Amino acid sequence: MANAMIHDIFSGTPNLTTTERAVSVVLGLGIAAAAAQPRPNKWLSLAALVVGAGLAIRGATGHCAVKAVTHEA
Repeated sequence: MANAMIHDIFSGTPNLTTTERAVSVVLGLGIAAAAAQPRPNKWLSLAALVVGAGLAIRGATGHCAVKAVTHEA
């Protein structure tokens, strides 16, 4: 089940421009690096890590599932 969901999210042709990809990777890695610092609120750090990783993956793959859905119609 998880493999199918991951495939659905990241499958398809790239739909991001080179600039969008670069910005996503840079911001994602920056947010993930900031989340790795020790903080009193562990849940906020975890959320930042997940968001940062998601942005980095979005930029690395060049495919944004949200953009694909909004431009479908």
